[in-house]
Amino acid sequence: MPHYTVPVISQSGRNSPKPPVEHLYPVSEPPYHGQLPTDTSTYRASSSSTAIVIDNGSSSIRAGWQTDASPRLQFPPVMARYTDRKLNRKLTFVGSEIYFDGTARGQAKNIYEPGSNIINNWDVLEGALDYIFIKLGIPGRDGVVDRPVVMTEPLANLGYSRRITNEIFYELYNVPSVAYGVDSLFSFNYNGGKTGLVLSSANTSTHLIPVVDRQPLISHATRLDWGRSHCVEYLTRLLKTKYPGLLTAGKVTDTQIEDLVRSHCYISQDYDNEMVHFLDWTGLEDRDHIVQLPFQEKEVIQKTEEEIRRAEEKRREGGRRLQEQAAKMRLEKLVRKEQELEWYKQLQQQVQDATTKKEVRALLEDEEFRDESHLDRKIKEMEKSIRKQRNKDVGDMEEEPEEPPTYPLLDIPDEELDEDEIKAKRAQRLLKSNHDARARAKAEKAAEKARQDEIKRLDDEHREKHFDDWVEERRAARSALVQQIKDRERLKAELGNRKSQASQMRMKHIANLASDTPIGRKRRRGGGDDDGFGADDADWMIYREIQAGKNEDDEDDEDEDIGTQLKAIEAQLLEHDPQFTEQSTADAQRDWTKSLVHAFVRGPWPFDPESAAESSQFHLNVERIRVPEVVFQPSIAGVDQAGIVEIAEDMLTQRLASNPARDLLLKDIFVTGGYTLFQGFEERLRNDLRAIMPIDAVLNVRKAKDPVLDAWKGAARWANSAESKPAFVSKAEYLEKGSDYIREHALGNVYP
Repeated sequence: MPHYTVPVISQSGRNSPKPPVEHLYPVSEPPYHGQLPTDTSTYRASSSSTAIVIDNGSSSIRAGWQTDASPRLQFPPVMARYTDRKLNRKLTFVGSEIYFDGTARGQAKNIYEPGSNIINNWDVLEGALDYIFIKLGIPGRDGVVDRPVVMTEPLANLGYSRRITNEIFYELYNVPSVAYGVDSLFSFNYNGGKTGLVLSSANTSTHLIPVVDRQPLISHATRLDWGRSHCVEYLTRLLKTKYPGLLTAGKVTDTQIEDLVRSHCYISQDYDNEMVHFLDWTGLEDRDHIVQLPFQEKEVIQKTEEEIRRAEEKRREGGRRLQEQAAKMRLEKLVRKEQELEWYKQLQQQVQDATTKKEVRALLEDEEFRDESHLDRKIKEMEKSIRKQRNKDVGDMEEEPEEPPTYPLLDIPDEELDEDEIKAKRAQRLLKSNHDARARAKAEKAAEKARQDEIKRLDDEHREKHFDDWVEERRAARSALVQQIKDRERLKAELGNRKSQASQMRMKHIANLASDTPIGRKRRRGGGDDDGFGADDADWMIYREIQAGKNEDDEDDEDEDIGTQLKAIEAQLLEHDPQFTEQSTADAQRDWTKSLVHAFVRGPWPFDPESAAESSQFHLNVERIRVPEVVFQPSIAGVDQAGIVEIAEDMLTQRLASNPARDLLLKDIFVTGGYTLFQGFEERLRNDLRAIMPIDAVLNVRKAKDPVLDAWKGAARWANSAESKPAFVSKAEYLEKGSDYIREHALGNVYP
């Protein structure tokens, strides 16, 4: 496992911009290691007593001869077997070979039950043993493996599991003898241990086994159901919660997640304090690791500077042509208006020169004018429009003051007017009403402005006389508006969720109103289908509940009004309250650089949702210490067990308190297994144990030379020594004493 320096956690500083991301971590490729070699020379040179040593681990199977310094074969305990229809052959893939073939990867099965070290697939075990014996060069004549076998097994292995394994060895392969031992005890013995506390944290579980004079006290051993495979599951759950939809099936495999756990996680020496400050702005760019998943970026055509310059010049030229065309069209329109105005003035002159009302009426009706006043208004409107146009385009005409309108016919009784004049009087009455309405609106606007000025004057006076009360009132008003915004956002979120109570109540109201017989109402006798809805003002509140969150335009307007009020109050507080700063405003608090959620999900960098690369990234920050911390604090992952330090404390201070070897156990606390490869594991265990043990106790924690391979190496050295000979069970003893019989020895389980 790679090691790297744990970054120092410091207090959060000013949220200044961070440098661009320097390094992205890719997900690993499938761990295909090619075909393992077959060696027959060692078998031919060996004797009938040379044992085959198999470390049957739940993460990797390791096999070799007892004379080897390291295992010859290492592969995952998986197998895939299927029939290829094109080749008309049955294909078998074992170990990492499954990653060579896509179909095999989908058909792969594991020896062990998921999340445990209990064998539940005996076909896969047989396939793995076939693979081992073939690669070790055993000819297997007549189906016989003529060499003894030493195999590791978990602590307190199930009798059923050992019984079926024995049946496979003795009856399927006809091996002469078999011996079993516990992997962690083999590792302890290989590293020179005699008396000590063995802490084995492996792929599927963690065990603490006290050993006194090379004799394990199995009755005091304790198991914690947590290992490195559980870290993979836990990190997967955390990432799926953090990035919904990103880690879809097949996009990130368990082996890739396992590689992330191994490469990025470490044991914190002060978990609680480091977790509190992990997302602090200062140094977050070092603590936050960005993992880049494969993605397909949109193709963007990059233009040269010359092309960009020509395109910009072309746009400017197009803009100039449009402006010139628009100016020409406005000028032509102005000329047409002036010609039309001249024609209307000529018509007005003709009307004035007419001698009879009949001639006047004929002239006006030909041009669809009701009377002379209508023609006068048309001429005045056109003159006003032409002046406005000329001032805008040319600026060579002065604005004439607008004369107040007159309505002379309103003061003349209808009896003194003819039919046309009565029609003109009605038109003047409408014009006067419109003019009066505009005048009232203008007066109301002026009055409202005066009222607002008075409110501001009173507010300024209140602030000067009672500043503390004024500040508290403004803060309370701001808090109310902020809460109102939060409530509206929460309601929108709830209405977007069909299972929320707000959505269900809304649909219930709609269904009730749409029903022929609404709930809680009865038809009136003789009243037909009328249920009286709407008779009470409270009934109309239902429509308001239904419409809540539905009309987006109205909501936007209301949100804008609330936002305007909030900005006005914050402007007053910024001007007069010295304790209210720019950092206290709602905009500043919504700034992503101050958002803990943004730091958690996207780190200390901005996020562009349109970028395919950034949308295919996930950030590892607090997960780096939270995932491996479970072995010390199982409760954070929902495991109802004590952590390894609590287990060790109970074992050393309670159950073995009267044992004379208790102090010797403290002097040699031996850690082994793949979980102990996390950086800081040994130091954290030592510090936590020192905190609970007596101050004068001599405490020593040491780690295996190779926490992963020392179990196999220890089993091989043990098999090569005379000490192992009495531990083998021959086939004759198997047939005589039963399939679950084993010989007890210092490095194995106890026969029940």
